[in-house]
Amino acid sequence: MNWWQKLKKNPLARLGAGLLLIFYLAVIAADFVAPYDPYDSQSDGSLLPPTAIYWQNSAGKFIGPHVYPTTQGPVEIETGNRKLNEDRQKPSPVRLFVKGPSYKLFGALPCDRHLFGTAGEGKLNILGTDEQARDQFSRLLHGGRISLFIGLVGILISFPLGLLIGGISGYFGGWTDAILMRLVEVLMTIPGIYLLISLAAVLPPGLTSTQRFMLIVLITSFISWAGLARVIRGEVLSIKQREFVQAARGMGANPFYIIVRHVLPQTATYIIISATLSVPSFIVAESVLSLIGLGIQQPDPSWGNMLSLSTNASILVLQPWLVWPPALLIILTVLAFNLLGDALRDVLDPRSLQR
Repeated sequence: MNWWQKLKKNPLARLGAGLLLIFYLAVIAADFVAPYDPYDSQSDGSLLPPTAIYWQNSAGKFIGPHVYPTTQGPVEIETGNRKLNEDRQKPSPVRLFVKGPSYKLFGALPCDRHLFGTAGEGKLNILGTDEQARDQFSRLLHGGRISLFIGLVGILISFPLGLLIGGISGYFGGWTDAILMRLVEVLMTIPGIYLLISLAAVLPPGLTSTQRFMLIVLITSFISWAGLARVIRGEVLSIKQREFVQAARGMGANPFYIIVRHVLPQTATYIIISATLSVPSFIVAESVLSLIGLGIQQPDPSWGNMLSLSTNASILVLQPWLVWPPALLIILTVLAFNLLGDALRDVLDPRSLQR
């Protein structure tokens, strides 16, 4: 467990792991953490900025955190801004564990409590609302389920494929190695993002977001296993010459049993590091596809299609709260995985310590 102690002492590893833990717990418990349904529109609430939280009432008396019911006035021609009208006679206290839209806790238990919200007519949109008057914070949490888990599902598909093909190629050698490596080289020459765009563009238009999610995962997994297979093949070429592999072969063990039981486990260190560093590529791929309209479709949220509003210059200027939160979450998630992957490489790979 020496590697674990070293990992815990690495401040960048703790930072990356802490961010990922917060993000994954938040999106798993999105129904509880999000104050509103991500698909519900609020009355007269389109493109509202983040809600202002007050501590004193209109008379200057301290009453604790609260918000006011907000409506929008006409658009100012010169600036494009809208005047917000707050009803200062109806303060709505901000509370923890308030009642809200009903949902199934962990997909089974009926529940109507949310982590925070308001007791009254006022709405607490801590990141504002979008053009359909939907709470941006709630949509970020629910959209994170797709954006964060697409990477985990992707490596569960691509890594076994890369391990198996790389292991077979390196162990058997000869014409098997030649054919498989030529296939790998062909796949590695294909520009990944262009293939993603081309394949996603021909998807049937009637697909649900769940079906699109699975197809995006399959597409990204199909083009991402080749590099792993090539590295594993090189590792196996060395490992198969070791004494314990020769002993298993001399005892008449099945070649596939030797590959799976004796050879591939010796590559575990590299696999752990590579898996951690590969997850961001799946997240970025989904974000890019959704950004250009070929991934998850509205009204279902994902960080990529929420970021697609950045293509509208007026949104960037007048409603920046719609663009910066998903962009920042994507950046922080990719950074956290890279920090954790670099720390694992330093701890688990002895060759990195010699450089």
